[in-house]
Amino acid sequence: MRYWLMKSEPNEYGIDDLKRDGRSAWFGVRNYQARNFMRDDMKVGDLAFFYHSSCPEPGIAGVCKIAKAAAPDVTQFDKENPHYDPKSKPDNPLWVCVEVAFVKKFELIPLAALRAAPELAEMRILQRGNRLSITPVSDDEWAFITKQLAKAAK
Repeated sequence: MRYWLMKSEPNEYGIDDLKRDGRSAWFGVRNYQARNFMRDDMKVGDLAFFYHSSCPEPGIAGVCKIAKAAAPDVTQFDKENPHYDPKSKPDNPLWVCVEVAFVKKFELIPLAALRAAPELAEMRILQRGNRLSITPVSDDEWAFITKQLAKAAK
């Protein structure tokens, strides 16, 4: 099993939305490296931190699991969708998405708390210039966050 961190803007789709829905496609990723992680490396059963980004207090909001392997992201073909990509064709799609399922919600673990932990100094999301919406998380990082920082949501 591998571990991941997946970013979403909570005003678009947050942990509460996933909790309500149970499962959701993780569509709209338009970065080749993040796409490759979904396409080549993510497996059903892998766990991911659900990270709220581009909001007043970014941070880890909970955990989801990969419930379905990568498949073409249908939003790339929809001209009315903000994720439409005219270069992508149904017979040769550029973009994929996985399906995630809700596992649990945390009290938000703020970005500042992640930065303050020396054990997380090498964590990809904390590296200068990192803008990827999906990043791998090491076994040690996962263990530290889930055992030391995560508290069940009320």
